[in-house]
Formats: sequence, structure tokens, C-alpha cells
Amino acid sequence: MTIACVVIWRACDDFEAASEYLGRNLSDGVRGATLNAIGSSIPELMTTFFFLIYYSVILNDPTRASDGFAGGIGTTAGSAVFNAVIIPAVIILAVTIFKKGTKVAITKKVVLRDGIALFLASALLIFVLSDSTLQWWHGLILMLLYLVYIFTLFFTMDKSEFGAISGAEEFEAEQTNFFKALFTLDFKHLIFKNGRNTGKSWLLLSIATIIIGAATMLLVHSCEMLGHALNVNVYFIAVILASAATSLPDTVLSVKDAQKGNYDDALSNAIGSNIFDVCFALGFPLFVFTLMYGPITMQVETVDNMNELRMILLLIVIPIVAIFYFGKYMTRSKAFLLLSIYVAFTAYIILRASGNEVAEGIGLTLQHWAELMIFWK
Repeated sequence: MTIACVVIWRACDDFEAASEYLGRNLSDGVRGATLNAIGSSIPELMTTFFFLIYYSVILNDPTRASDGFAGGIGTTAGSAVFNAVIIPAVIILAVTIFKKGTKVAITKKVVLRDGIALFLASALLIFVLSDSTLQWWHGLILMLLYLVYIFTLFFTMDKSEFGAISGAEEFEAEQTNFFKALFTLDFKHLIFKNGRNTGKSWLLLSIATIIIGAATMLLVHSCEMLGHALNVNVYFIAVILASAATSLPDTVLSVKDAQKGNYDDALSNAIGSNIFDVCFALGFPLFVFTLMYGPITMQVETVDNMNELRMILLLIVIPIVAIFYFGKYMTRSKAFLLLSIYVAFTAYIILRASGNEVAEGIGLTLQHWAELMIFWK
């Protein structure tokens, strides 16, 4: 799992170098919510794919597709919580500690835009996944919401900024040994050695995507082995460990943006990644898998776990957006408040996995609330 995490991080570093050039003409906040968010969320997308493939195809047991999709739900929802809580906290602490006197200010428009979109995506997830049998059109609905979000971003982008934002600093063409670069997955210095252009950027993007795919396959296999060794449902392993591993690129990318002073991009990358995770990283694998192998029949326990997690995600979004929106600056006290939310979330998941009675009682309440939201049933 550690090896997979490091490989994902290195490959996403190459992905970032390519997407930075390709998105050089996008305005602040839009680049972070689109190219940066998609690039750093490729691991979640592929993890969902491989969870489905691993259980139903590699293990040759179509009845376990439900377990595979539960692993995907756990990874994407856990990653959404990690992105919305840990990344902003790390950004604030990194900037205020290493750049003393610097104040982190976020544009309210970006907070409302991405916060409302994430809330709607979380609510839609409860609607789409309310059936015990998942069809291809469930995935299509999720993907369509993400396309609406992307269209809204470009439609509302300040046209005066288009082409005015460089979005990409001059790349330092460091001389590096071929075999060293190959071993450390430092393809950006090999491909961009004589400068950057669109063709080279797409080539690097493709190579990075292939490497990320291989690493996420290893990550999924590691989660299955760890769940078996600990006698814990792989769903709980995915919520905490797989989600953290796949969220590392989002963290690194957002911190880099924040250090450059691009606070809107840093925040919109974190929240935009969540919207991509909830809508596309779940919707696209679900759409493709059900078209190829037919509907996924969900087990009762899996449906209950998913309802619980989706309700947690929906409830966490509201206070997080409030923390971002109110107040002129993002302060250290807000960072520690965000960290405490994640600590509470992690502790709850661990207690649920261990069968704690109090946690199970809370889980039943959350499941009941999720069922009440499905009022049409």
C-alpha cells in the first residue's frame, strides 16, 4: 500500500507538470477546479474501476461486484472528506508557518460556487444510489451533473482573464540521468528536457495516467489483503487508507498552489476534486461496468453502509463550507477545527469497523436519516 501511495504521488507530479501547461490560459479557481482536480483525482477514478474489476472479474465472482462498488464508494467518499478537511488545514498551516505574516484569503464566490456544487452532488448521490440494483443510467446521471458543473465554471469565468493567466511557470530543464529518471518516475524532466509544448504535455499526461492505473491496481489488491488479514470489511479499509493514499496528490498540488499565492486554485482543487470523485469517479466506472457486465445487485449490508457514509458526507459539507465562507481569512484556529472534524470521522469509522455498540447505534440513526431523504420511496 505504501509503495502504491508513493508511485501515485510521483506519477501525479508528472501529471501536474503536463496539466499546468495545458491549463495555462484558464483563470484562477477554474484551473484548480478542472484540470488540477481531475488530474489529482485520477487515482480515485481508477481505484473504483479496479475494485469492480478485481472482485467480479479477477476473482471470477460476479456476485461480488457489490463489494467492489462498495470499495469504490468508500474510497471516493473517504477521499471527499479528506480533501475537504485535511487539504485546507494543511494549506493554512503550511502558509502561515513557513510564510509568517501571510494571510490566507479565499474568494467568497469560489467557496459558494464549489460548496453548493458539492452539496448538490452529495444529495444527488443519495438519490442515484437509493436502489438496491444499480443500472448504467445511474452512472450517467452522476456524469451529467459533473458536465453541468464544468459548463458552469467556463460560462461564469471572467473572460477578461482568459489568456492573461500564464498558469505555468518556466519549466526548469534539469539534466537528469535516464535510468535515474526511469527509476524515480521523473518523466517530466525527460520529456520536457528541451522545453514544453502541447504534444509533449499530452504524452506526459498519458504516461502518468498509465502509471497511476498500475499503482491503483496494487492499492486495491493491498486493501483486499489487509481486510482479509484483519478480518475487516474492505469497505472500511477503503474509507480510511485507500482514500488517504489516493488523496495525497490533491494535497501536494494544493499546497504548491498555496505557496505560490494561488489560494483560490488551492481550495477549488480540493473541493473540485470532491465533485469529480462523487460524480465522475463513481459515475463513469458504474456506467461502463454495468454496460459490459449488466446491473449490480447490492447486498443489504452494503446498501446500509453506503447510506451511512453518504449521510456523513452530506452532513460534513455544511459546516466545512461555513468555516470557509465566514470570516475574512482562513486562520490557524480554522485549520485545527478542520483537523478535529477529520479525527472524529476517522475515530468513528474505526469504531464502526470494530463493532462498537455506540458507533453502531449512530450508524443506524444515519442510515434512518438517509432513508427519510429518499421520500419518493
